[in-house]
Amino acid sequence: MAILNILEFPDPRLRTIAKPVAVVDDQVRQLIDDMFETMYEAPGIGLAATQVNVHQRIVVMDLSEDRSEPRVFINPEFETLTEEVDQYQEGCLSVPGFYENVDRPTKLRVKALDSDGKPFELEAEGLLAVCIQHECDHLNGKLFVDYLSTLKRDRIKKKLEKLHRQNA
Repeated sequence: MAILNILEFPDPRLRTIAKPVAVVDDQVRQLIDDMFETMYEAPGIGLAATQVNVHQRIVVMDLSEDRSEPRVFINPEFETLTEEVDQYQEGCLSVPGFYENVDRPTKLRVKALDSDGKPFELEAEGLLAVCIQHECDHLNGKLFVDYLSTLKRDRIKKKLEKLHRQNA
């Protein structure tokens, strides 16, 4: 397994729309293992392949405290099941150090493939629903900062650009 490099906002590669996975093979499973290792090391609760500069529709997440509930979503698609929205404070491994409130639907149904390529479906609410939406946004080239005002987004962008210059 390997720790992968996580792209950080405003890297333009984060805007790439991911392509569907055609075949779930050993190469895909290796990427999934590397993504879990990277996510746990960061540490985070979700990671989309786009964030590690692999533009395939793959998401990993684990919302448990003890890393005991790893979830894999390959080619995820979701539909919202309610008009109700809730506000969650979101953070992102690609926008390190920033947390902002985002409104998202509270309940959804997701369809995806697991790491064996088998289709599954589940209903999600609460943090799981938020996480699925957040990570699927990544696969579509969207970041949580896109839900913020232009002023907030620009402020975050400037701070991260300054940090990147200092670390270069």
